[in-house]
Amino acid sequence: MEQDLKPEQQAREEIDKLLSLAGFELRDFKDYALGDSTPNAVRNLAIKEFILENGTKADYMLFVKGKACGVIEAKKFSLSLSGSENQAKNYAYTLPAHIPSFQGMLPFVYVSNASEIYFTDLREPNPRARRIFAFHTPKELLDKLSSTSLRDRIQHLPALSSQDSKKLRDCQKDAIEGLEKSLKQNKQRALIQMATGAGKTFTACNFAYRLLSIAKAKRILFLVDRNNLGKQAKKNLIISAQAQTSGILARFIMWCI
Repeated sequence: MEQDLKPEQQAREEIDKLLSLAGFELRDFKDYALGDSTPNAVRNLAIKEFILENGTKADYMLFVKGKACGVIEAKKFSLSLSGSENQAKNYAYTLPAHIPSFQGMLPFVYVSNASEIYFTDLREPNPRARRIFAFHTPKELLDKLSSTSLRDRIQHLPALSSQDSKKLRDCQKDAIEGLEKSLKQNKQRALIQMATGAGKTFTACNFAYRLLSIAKAKRILFLVDRNNLGKQAKKNLIISAQAQTSGILARFIMWCI
């Protein structure tokens, strides 16, 4: 019975359900090794207890369209995930040579205790784990494999053009350049401090527009504490988008509380 299962077994059962919801077929390693009647090349599989080149076992190996692309380190419910990604990262470089893969190694690493999931993209500059709310679907992983990561694209943000600089005050230009410099140094958090009336909302909208239009960010959460600030931000973004004759505005998400 389920209540008689050990915490690690309970976590594995829940992870199995989460992977199934994401669109993966669950298989044991022995079944994968023996093969079956359906070609693996057209399947999205999560292989349990996958034996690696050095003989160790990965809790789950993820295959998209028959090629290995990710690994999951499973932990029991009560165990903290802090630091666990280092063990999973080691698995990424011990894929057996005969196993088809996208890049010769496993770019995507997950650590989960079923109640939490942490994800690392090893292709990023200075990769680090971040918490996500569900395992990626096979399509989402394929999309990631066909493009560079946002953090990598941020590294290649061009300097503000002369046209962009003309519409900005010096303090606004300095703020945007300082923020982008910080992000290029892989600093996860940054703070812009500007005087009252210096145009903080306009500055934020211009930076958000650069992330959406140049770095191809999928979404940005613009959080304000007053409705009038939300309306002001929306107005500024409309001006930025119309000036560029772009459809970026539709991708700008605003949440006013």
